[in-house]
Amino acid sequence: MPNFANPRSTAPGPQPRTSRALDLLVVGDANPDLILHGGDIEPMFGQHERIVDHGALVLGGSGAITAVGAARLGLRTAMAAAVGDDVLGRFMLEKLATAGVDTTAVRVFDDVPTGISVALARPDDRAVLTARGALSAFDPAEVPDAVLRRTRHVHIASPFLQPRLLDGLEKLVARAHAAGATVSMDTGWDPEQRWNSVATAVGAVDVLLPNAQEAVRLAAAAHQPVGTSAPDRELPATDEPVAAAGVLAARGPLVAVKLGAEGAVAVHDGAVVRAAPYSMQTVDATGAGDSFDAGFLAGWLGGADIVSSLALGCACGALSTRHAGGTGGQPTREEADALITSMS
Repeated sequence: MPNFANPRSTAPGPQPRTSRALDLLVVGDANPDLILHGGDIEPMFGQHERIVDHGALVLGGSGAITAVGAARLGLRTAMAAAVGDDVLGRFMLEKLATAGVDTTAVRVFDDVPTGISVALARPDDRAVLTARGALSAFDPAEVPDAVLRRTRHVHIASPFLQPRLLDGLEKLVARAHAAGATVSMDTGWDPEQRWNSVATAVGAVDVLLPNAQEAVRLAAAAHQPVGTSAPDRELPATDEPVAAAGVLAARGPLVAVKLGAEGAVAVHDGAVVRAAPYSMQTVDATGAGDSFDAGFLAGWLGGADIVSSLALGCACGALSTRHAGGTGGQPTREEADALITSMS
């Protein structure tokens, strides 16, 4: 895929900041993460007990982590999600509110428990078990039109984990656009390995934010019949995510792919833009991709070009790995800018 002469072009921009009360509405998953890391984190069945070094209950969910990261970067941010009327649900609402995220659009169910994820974390990888709970009850049709009209941009997180959100995805994107907002999406991983259930929405959003493996699978599934499984593929070769991003970008969105230790790459209007990674002493990579999303969107919503938006995303993702959990290490805008400046 060629590198065009003007890789600093931007996607169609969002509403100006002064025209809306909110910069960002995150629609998606909000559930706590129980993170275990250090020591022997490989479980062994047969009633074997193993000891790990650290355990922490922290704010989790791709959507919630992105929302908190965006608020910390200075965006006026709200969350639309679902939790249960229980200890974990109250924990989530308190953590979001403390971070400066508006939670008035979070639905609280009195008969459904809050979802929870258990993450077994290594410095550069993790395994996750999730009990959906209220994630399965979240209905995007209940996102108020009034909130959509107040926001410049809507970010959709983890539709594969939320069946009703997945079913209502196309209508939600259309409602957001009709309200004058731009839309981004981070699909997350598809536990059912189908991937093509988001194909129409992928072509409708303004910005798509997958990681490398997700990009390859979304591209491979783009022309598969709906409801069938996408080809099961091994980790792609170095340039394969770029080709996948090209396939996805050809459908309309600006595609920014998170490459982990390799940085990030974006494809838009045929141009390929790369960003280098930032080195950190990693404690826990949980939520690093969600922090990248927050950084990229903060740049893009602030009028930055794709190069600068990628750099801000990479800096935010790297800095988030300084502490356990998805939000403990998230940077302020000043911290992220300082890292970028120090590496330039």
